[in-house]
Amino acid sequence: MSSKTHETLPAAEAKTLLNKISDDLLRPIQNHKGFTMWALFLGLALALVLWAYVIQLRDGLGVTAMRDYSAWGSYIANFVFFVAVSLVGMLISAIMGLIGVEWAKPISRIAEIVAFSAVAVAGLVIVFDMGRPDRLLNVFIHGRFQSPILWDVTVVTTYTAISLVLLILPLIPDIAIMRRRMTNLPKWQKMLYDMASFGWVGNDAQYHALHRMLKVLMILVIPVALAIHTVTSWLMASTLRPGWNSTIFGPYFVTGAFVAGTAAVIILMFFYRNNFKLKEYLTDYHFEMVSRLLVLTSLVYLYFNVNEYLVPGYKMPLHEGQHLTELFTGHWAPLFWATQIFGLILPIILLLFKPMRKPLPVTIIAVFVLVGAWFKRFIIVVPTQFHPFLPIQNVPENFTTYSPTLIEIAVLIMPFILALIIGTIVSKLIPVVSIWEVAEQKGISREVLNQE
Repeated sequence: MSSKTHETLPAAEAKTLLNKISDDLLRPIQNHKGFTMWALFLGLALALVLWAYVIQLRDGLGVTAMRDYSAWGSYIANFVFFVAVSLVGMLISAIMGLIGVEWAKPISRIAEIVAFSAVAVAGLVIVFDMGRPDRLLNVFIHGRFQSPILWDVTVVTTYTAISLVLLILPLIPDIAIMRRRMTNLPKWQKMLYDMASFGWVGNDAQYHALHRMLKVLMILVIPVALAIHTVTSWLMASTLRPGWNSTIFGPYFVTGAFVAGTAAVIILMFFYRNNFKLKEYLTDYHFEMVSRLLVLTSLVYLYFNVNEYLVPGYKMPLHEGQHLTELFTGHWAPLFWATQIFGLILPIILLLFKPMRKPLPVTIIAVFVLVGAWFKRFIIVVPTQFHPFLPIQNVPENFTTYSPTLIEIAVLIMPFILALIIGTIVSKLIPVVSIWEVAEQKGISREVLNQE
């Protein structure tokens, strides 16, 4: 969050502009058509998938397609996906905030909403994957430092906490504005805003302290965010299994996370721009710039993809060769090539053309990128498990294939619904674009900004 100053507007003009900005950005909180129907839909969907999870809890993981060889199925692919998406908070809020990228300010809160929603449900996905979730505490009580699983639990928890604080801190000036302007709120909401404003009055000392704390958090979140997905990759790369035995899995996963997270931010930007009527604040320029960011991260990710498959493909050791053959020309080839082409290569090519970087085209492209990102994790997690060093023999036929069951698909959808619920609640309680930062960019002084 740069404290860069802008040309100050006259007081009367600034006050009029501030009223407009506040009205525009607070309108969705006070009156948003369709919210009740959307909330009912999410509630019904959650009830259905919870019913599926209760069945799994009652009957065990046998209701899924996960067996001895496909022990890590779609649930772990889901976990890796949500951890990946959560890294966008670090990319946009922290890195771009530290170097003072002005165009990133209106979308930094959206990036933090995506990051917090994703990382909050990522940990729950592991619980869904456990046959005995009641034993989760054993990870903390009896966990061994040598285990990458303990490392993963530690960094996921830490990153969740930092993401929450990084979401809340820049909100404090906005909450003070909301407390003054939104007088018709329910009593519980007023009390919530009173507590969350932390006595903010908007003097120079408070702004100085806020910027200082944000800078510390931005610096702190970068290594933690890099660690969260690097450690996730080590869950696989620390084994000798073909397809996972790679020294570049850390940066490979991190760059792929930037691609997935940026695509998620674009989709949410488009939703807020149209449904919350924020075209003046999430402009074509913002979509242009975040599209360029998506191209940049995708190009880096494409390089790691080429490296990941070229090196073992060139040497073709026996077991790696069998795995690559299955990916390139065998059972998994249609999914592998569809993911690479429609989820990575074509989006890069299309986004090189300016008309494709407009809000609607780039959002459609981002949907393909995000769907491709999930299937990419599926391809990383599942196929390699069917290429053990010892041959698969003397097991039932359904142990040698993997196709998720209906119960498994329902439980698989649950984290998406939970992430949407978190995002919906957050966007109903706070402005999704920072009022005070937009006001500063428009040249509104702090004195006007903090007037009663």
